[in-house]
Amino acid sequence: HKILPPSKFGLIQITRQRVRPEMNIKTVEENPNGHNGEEIEAPIVVIQKITHELEQLFKRDYKKVTLNTHPFIAAFLTKGFPSIRSKWFFEHKKWVKILPRDAYTYLEYHFHDKDGNLIK
Repeated sequence: HKILPPSKFGLIQITRQRVRPEMNIKTVEENPNGHNGEEIEAPIVVIQKITHELEQLFKRDYKKVTLNTHPFIAAFLTKGFPSIRSKWFFEHKKWVKILPRDAYTYLEYHFHDKDGNLIK
């Protein structure tokens, strides 16, 4: 038997099973551009940020939106069935044009309106 330390509620437990140490999962990753010691957010967090900003733009009545982003992120958003872009279309009834830009860093993205002007 193993007596576990008190939890944050003051509960003390006794277990007959093997106790494994607690795991801390990092949600940041090393910068793929090679900057020493720099860490960046996980790509899924960036996709969630893009989705949130896109919803805000559609609420502000932007009809045609173009997303310029790194080719890896562009491929992640456009490939597969159903792709994330097609899910956005079914949800908002507006098509998002996604343009891959080689000059952008890994997690850099910008929104443009129908005239090509930068949004935000």
